[in-house]
Amino acid sequence: MCGIVGLFLKTEKHRSELGQLTAVMLHEMRSRGLDSAGFAVYDQGTPGLSRLTVLAEGQEPDWDPVRSMLEADLGSAVTVRPLHDHAVFETAGDSGRARQLLIDTRPDLSVLSHGTQIELFKSVGDPDLVATRYDLASRTGTHAIAHTRMATESAITTNGSHPFVTGPDTCLVHNGSLSNHAQLREQLEAKGETFQTENDSEVAAGYLSWRLREGDTLDAALERALVDLDGFYTFAIGIKDGFAIVRDPIACKPAVIAETDDWVAMSSEFRSIAQLPGVDDAEVFEPEPARVYTWSPQGAPV
Repeated sequence: MCGIVGLFLKTEKHRSELGQLTAVMLHEMRSRGLDSAGFAVYDQGTPGLSRLTVLAEGQEPDWDPVRSMLEADLGSAVTVRPLHDHAVFETAGDSGRARQLLIDTRPDLSVLSHGTQIELFKSVGDPDLVATRYDLASRTGTHAIAHTRMATESAITTNGSHPFVTGPDTCLVHNGSLSNHAQLREQLEAKGETFQTENDSEVAAGYLSWRLREGDTLDAALERALVDLDGFYTFAIGIKDGFAIVRDPIACKPAVIAETDDWVAMSSEFRSIAQLPGVDDAEVFEPEPARVYTWSPQGAPV
C-alpha cells in the first residue's frame, strides 16, 4: 500500500497555503498507511545558512549539548528550534559535515535532512496526528512531499518511515520495493554515502544523491535510476529548485498527476488531488511507465 503526496507550486499564488494544502492531501491518503507518516517542506531558506532536521525518537531532549558540539566542530554559530522530539539546527557551517558528525558520534539521534531549504518531520502513528503534531498546516514554501506508510517488510519505526534524505535538499518518497537494494547499499557506501536505516527507500535516496553529486541533472539521474534500480516503484522527489516523478517500467504502483498554471500535484489516488484549488481546470493524467517527469521554476533544467 503506502500513499504518496507531492505538491509543487509554480507561482506565488498558494505558497502561503503550502502546508495547509499538503495536510489536506495527506489526510486523503490515511487509508493507504496508518503505521507512520512524514513530510518534507521546502521554503526560501535563510540566506547564508544551512539546516539540519534531527530526530531523538520518543524523547524531548536538551538540545544545547548538540548545538555546542556542532558549534565547536563547525567553527560557526548554531541556532536550534525544537519541536517535540525533532529539532531544526541552522548554521553558516557545512550541513553535510554536521550530518556526518552526528551520525558518527550520536547514535541516539537521526539526521532526517540537511540543506538550505528543506525541513523534514516524521513519526509513527496516524498521518493526521503526525501532521498536527509537527504543524504541517502552518508551513509556507514552494513545494512539499509527504508519505503515509503501511509497513510490510520492516518494523514500524519512525526511522523506517518516509521521506528519506541523504544529500543536501534531496528528498525521496517511495511506494514499492527494490530487489537489489543490499548490493546498491554496499556500492554507495564505497562511494561515500552514509545510511541510517535498513529501508530500501533510503538506498534509493542515496543513489539519487550520489548521481547529483557526480554532476547529473535530476533528469539524467532518474534516467540512470531506471537502469540501475531493480524492482517496482513510484518515486516522488524534491530538490531545492525542482520536483520529479518516475515509475518503473512495469508501473504496477498507482500514481496520478494533475497540473494547472499555478501548481503540479501528484498522489497515489486522485481523491487527494481533488481537494486542491482550481482542480477543475487541471490537466489530469497517469504518469507513463519508465518516463521521468520534472518541474522547476520557470521551466529551468533540473
